[in-house]
Amino acid sequence: MRLNYLLNGQPVLEQHGNENLEIKGLTGDSRDVKKGYLFVALKGSSQDGHKYLAHAVQRGACALVVENIEDLFKNVTIVRLPDTRAALAELASRFYNYPSKDMNLIGITGTNGKTTTSYVLESILKEEGRNVGVIGTINYRYKGKSFQASLTTPESIDLMKIMGEMRDAGMTDIIIEVSSHSLEQGRVRGLNWSRALFTNFSRDHLDYHSTMQKYFKAKSLLFSSLREEGKVKAIINMDDPKGRVLKKITKSSTVSYGLGDNCLIRAADINFSAEGLHFRLTTPTGDIPITSTLLGQVNVYNILAAAAVAFSLDIDLNTISRGIQRLAFVPGRLQRVENKQGLSIFVDYAHSADALKKALQTLRQLTKGRLITVFGCGGDRDRGKRPDMGKVAGIYSDFAIITSDNPRGESPAKIADEIETGVKESGLKRIELDFSSNNPRGYEIILDRRKAIHTAVKIANKEGGDIILIAGKGHEKYQIIGDRKRYFNDVEEVELATNSCISSATKPQRQEEMIMSLIKDDI
Repeated sequence: MRLNYLLNGQPVLEQHGNENLEIKGLTGDSRDVKKGYLFVALKGSSQDGHKYLAHAVQRGACALVVENIEDLFKNVTIVRLPDTRAALAELASRFYNYPSKDMNLIGITGTNGKTTTSYVLESILKEEGRNVGVIGTINYRYKGKSFQASLTTPESIDLMKIMGEMRDAGMTDIIIEVSSHSLEQGRVRGLNWSRALFTNFSRDHLDYHSTMQKYFKAKSLLFSSLREEGKVKAIINMDDPKGRVLKKITKSSTVSYGLGDNCLIRAADINFSAEGLHFRLTTPTGDIPITSTLLGQVNVYNILAAAAVAFSLDIDLNTISRGIQRLAFVPGRLQRVENKQGLSIFVDYAHSADALKKALQTLRQLTKGRLITVFGCGGDRDRGKRPDMGKVAGIYSDFAIITSDNPRGESPAKIADEIETGVKESGLKRIELDFSSNNPRGYEIILDRRKAIHTAVKIANKEGGDIILIAGKGHEKYQIIGDRKRYFNDVEEVELATNSCISSATKPQRQEEMIMSLIKDDI
């Protein structure tokens, strides 16, 4: 593809060199440059691509797109644009032949519930016989293939490439979890959305957005960008106050869902149990019973969200019901971990106060004995939510263990101290664990996450009906310590802790397993 074709329509401020070049690839990472590539220099929060122009040229870049020009390179075309990140999505979309035009594109945004909703919707669409691709927090997947997700919503170049591959593989529908980062940074700029779904809004990610107002403004970009044409629809949770705001700012028609009488898609006659949930799905075309192994009211909302999207796509109610029922679980989302001791243990990704509260409220309804919570907070992230999470854990738990999550560059002890202020506010008392005592209540700080999980298992009373929640990491299979990832899997740790046959020699071997990559995080 010719450079002049890629740049057509871009607000070029300055240009040096031949624009009639054949571009063989496009990247914003100098490490990925190959001969004949166009390198786009991006300014990020911690890195500036302009520092790597020489490296990109050394690796074979024939053209550079920049925001400022300090040096020229022999036989290399350089183009200056006012905003390279804003241009990147459009360049990538053109390079991969506008993949979003050829498929039904569904974007899901909101603070919580994006991943579970995407799994439920995927199951419904597959039940309908559609070919579905998913781009989300856990992985990117289509047609039996699965790729590890480094970002919830990939950079625009990677996003367009993945979508192009999905299109070429015959996908009819793509579900994308749309993060607030990706919206603010323009990664999804120019995509032709068929449906945009809003789940809910609560505090999170203020380390990046700084205020709740800026955070919501980023989320709202998905809805303000929707086209007016009748085929495009916004699917909105009208039980959330922010849903009513989004309905006012979007130009597209809306489909509302929730428990309120003003919602088009509703749930009635809801029943919860340890085996799952049952309710009656109410729609303008009729009602149908819904059965799911997912737990709690939080998943009633997630199921309603997926059902509302499916309804807006004219999928019949029987297919919607079967699709919901066929989904057994979502990795790391209130995932029950089967174990040899028969304990009720759940792993969940909850890493905000609202998500932790909903998970604990769900399990509290099922708890006959004590609710034991193991949790922490990430380092180098929104510090303000730490006492909030501590207070929630203290209010809803009978015993709480504060531990390390992903400390990154911060001291785990310092993070725990900030969490502890909230636990103390809840009234829960710190105790020294004595394993000979029965059913201890209170809280303790155990910074070693492995030891914290093993301790929770040790103090749990199966006969007494105790439930353990291990929160914060969910599907993740690592801990971020400093600038490295150490292999760590909450589900595996539960299995180790509950399996007395595992030899002690196994643990050091697993502890030494390291993932040596630098960290990329998305919100």
